Amino acid sequence: MAKLAFLGLGVMGFPMAGHLAAKGHEVTVYNRSPAKAEAWAAQHGGRAAATPAEAAEGAAFVMACVGNDDDLRSICRGESGAFAGMERGAIFVDHTTVSAQVTRELAAEADGLGLGFVDAPVSGGQAGAENGALSIMCGGSEAHYAAAEPVMAAYARVCRRLGESGSGQIAKMMNQICIAGLVQGLAEALAFGEKAGMDGKAVVEVISQGAAGSWQMANRHASMLDGKFDYGFAVDWMRKDLGICLRTADEVGASLPVTALVDQFYKEVQQMGGGRWDTSALIKRLTR
Repeated sequence: MAKLAFLGLGVMGFPMAGHLAAKGHEVTVYNRSPAKAEAWAAQHGGRAAATPAEAAEGAAFVMACVGNDDDLRSICRGESGAFAGMERGAIFVDHTTVSAQVTRELAAEADGLGLGFVDAPVSGGQAGAENGALSIMCGGSEAHYAAAEPVMAAYARVCRRLGESGSGQIAKMMNQICIAGLVQGLAEALAFGEKAGMDGKAVVEVISQGAAGSWQMANRHASMLDGKFDYGFAVDWMRKDLGICLRTADEVGASLPVTALVDQFYKEVQQMGGGRWDTSALIKRLTR
């Protein structure tokens, strides 16, 4: 068992850190809101630290799951940042969905300090984190990934290295591009069926068993038809992720016309007051 730190205890990080503790690892946690870290420590028996540097002291692995590029930079850098507290040979594992640019930037800094860095964004939502069934897409050196993979196994259904630093983030962008198109297609189909007088749930029972079937259809059609949008990943976060996708597409010369369109549809949902609704709320703009 290893001595670990976990930085960021949101809806994903809180249960992920809990799985590490349940596996017998010695876990110290940090959260920007100290009360959340104290609550985690009371529930799981670990220790709460006042700064990322303090949490990282003596840890073989420092895991992070925060909000965006700036959040990640802030917990890594400076006197109170994780890099300052880590010992040479320790490995930083970033589960945040951020740009490949900041990943490569911080990985280079870590390397200069004698630290490892694995970008390891996750997919599977809050339910996947709570059930220890996340898909983890990784970038970094083969050696650092091989060392970190047994630790990540505590909350992974599948975990794979896909290339050098930044590769995990590019894979997560591909994941979000796929989801955006799938959710919009599902929303259109359900809204269309409702206007045509069909029983959407009954139709899905049939078409989900054929080529139209998807995770989104199986897990979100009923709540979409019922107008309930408090399941999992929020629209605000999806727009953050799609913004990363669209900026990266410009950088590499890729075309993402459907993603750009769906991003604007999510903007409409935000303007309806649905920023904290889950991503399946795309149907709201079609049925209002």
